[in-house]
Amino acid sequence: MANCLGFIAGSQQQAKALPEPPTDQISTWVDSYSRSFQGSSSRKGKDADEQPAVDVTARQESADPAVDLVYALNDRPPWYLCILLGFQHYILAFGGIIAIPLILAEPLCIGDNNVAKSQLICTIFFVSGLSTLLQTGIGIRLPILQGGTFSFITPTLAILALPKWQCPAQQEPAMLSAHNASSPLQMAESGDEVWMSRMREIQGAILVSSLVQITLGFTGLVGFVLRYIGPLAIAPTINLIGLSLFTEAGKKSGGHWGIAALTVCLILLFSQYLSKVDVPLIAYKDKKWKVFHYPLFKLFSALFGMCGGWLVCFLLTIFDVLPSKSDTYGFSARTDINLDAVADSPWFHIPYPGQWGMPTVSVSSVLGMMAGVLASTMESIGDYYACARLSGAPPPPTHAINRGIAVEGIGCILSGLWGTGNGTTSYSQNIAALGITKVGSRLVLQTTGILMIVLGIFGKFGAVFITIPDPVIGGMFLVMFGMIAAVGISNLQYVDLNSSRNLLILGFSTFSGLVLPTWFHSNPDIINTGIKELDQVIVVLFTTHMFIGGFFGFILDNTIPGSAEERGLSKWQHSVHQGRQVTCDQSCYNIPFCDSIWKRSRFFRYLPFLPSYKSDQQVVPEHSP
Repeated sequence: MANCLGFIAGSQQQAKALPEPPTDQISTWVDSYSRSFQGSSSRKGKDADEQPAVDVTARQESADPAVDLVYALNDRPPWYLCILLGFQHYILAFGGIIAIPLILAEPLCIGDNNVAKSQLICTIFFVSGLSTLLQTGIGIRLPILQGGTFSFITPTLAILALPKWQCPAQQEPAMLSAHNASSPLQMAESGDEVWMSRMREIQGAILVSSLVQITLGFTGLVGFVLRYIGPLAIAPTINLIGLSLFTEAGKKSGGHWGIAALTVCLILLFSQYLSKVDVPLIAYKDKKWKVFHYPLFKLFSALFGMCGGWLVCFLLTIFDVLPSKSDTYGFSARTDINLDAVADSPWFHIPYPGQWGMPTVSVSSVLGMMAGVLASTMESIGDYYACARLSGAPPPPTHAINRGIAVEGIGCILSGLWGTGNGTTSYSQNIAALGITKVGSRLVLQTTGILMIVLGIFGKFGAVFITIPDPVIGGMFLVMFGMIAAVGISNLQYVDLNSSRNLLILGFSTFSGLVLPTWFHSNPDIINTGIKELDQVIVVLFTTHMFIGGFFGFILDNTIPGSAEERGLSKWQHSVHQGRQVTCDQSCYNIPFCDSIWKRSRFFRYLPFLPSYKSDQQVVPEHSP
């Protein structure tokens, strides 16, 4: 992890030392994201959506030299590239999404029922695909993937830890009711009702608590708060998204550090050292064969790195080099550990709303789940800024963020209806992949959503990827999470880092975001107000790194006196206005085919989630008095 962060930090230091925009790939995303959109996408205007394909060679020659995006936000790569790049995003999100049902299996009392696990996996992928299409189509409209969120795990575990939901010591055989027996989802196991009743309780809590997120978005309360959020609030929030995940990366990599290091080296090799190497390929065009050069390594660096590590683990397993005992170091690198899941998974499973029964609602569960909703909302706001930066888009305006949060709440509603046991949120690792692959096209993520829906129906296909060894996933996490942390630090380019005020705010908010959650995890029973619901809310909020860092950064930045130049508001506002000089900049956040509708009535100017909202110019913090 330290090596990855050091590599990225070195690129950031190089950016500060150069007077002109550097050619380093990571630094150019930081210093020139507004110019990139002006230099490349502005020449296309609204016609970008009408282009069936983009000539990569012409794109690289005509674009701003400070820009290193192969495909920008509104570009449309060829269909075969969309499928391949979309599949790469599917792979990157697979580990995080599939971990959620596997984590919930034990507290839900599913046990070793692989059929139920495979159905939960299919369901969460299916709903994640639907939510991704909604978010990229009518939500924030950035190339951002929606999937299960760990922010909901903590309140879910707290709910299932209540005495009435604890797993029975021994499940007695029981006959299902006539109603359940006639259900299409009837299962042979008598213990199905045990875990289904717990799932219905989680479904009800997610359904009701998600209404808060929808309200925050559609009423514009999120956009109103953003008027007072500056770089010193955004930087620790995004930074802590990456730093807080080091434990997960360490656990995965710790199964075999050699395999994890190999995966990291392969990703760095393809994404950095070989990024300028174009591979000669042959294509049939205009009734003759042509040889063209394509940046294959740059586009599929993460996929190649993961497949390379996976292949090595497969060979080591075939030749029985890796240990066969589960308690021996290196066992988790074997590829035959989860082969039973492939055999037991059904070929087809089409999820549908209410497949586990009618959701139940209780006050304690809803209040506890609301803390996860608030934490997920704060995390997603930071992800929107990071995604806009890496995809070459201008900072998202107020109406787009309002709509994005509202659509994310709708995605959580879908999760509650279908019964994933979780909600949806933006995926940070896929945002980091935009920076590595240099592909920020919205169409690629929409293809990913379609793939998640289609592949979520084929149970055995998803089960195959359960065999990816943990060290390989850990190696990918080392690079991806380090990139996220570096993107958060890049927001500090606008502020005066020689100011003791800014250093205090940055240091305290970041350090508190690491200390407080760690202390609360070490002392889980320290909060005892006498109200269990209130205890759950406090614990969840204070164990969320991004919430703590962003909260302290927000409060201190808006209460400690400081000039607009010192706080970085002037430079940040200048970059936003610079992007708005081109008409297509902000139009990338508009809902397609609806611009003429919003202009018909003045009423739409008062809806804070529409592009016609009269106050959408307030996308940067106001100057302090």
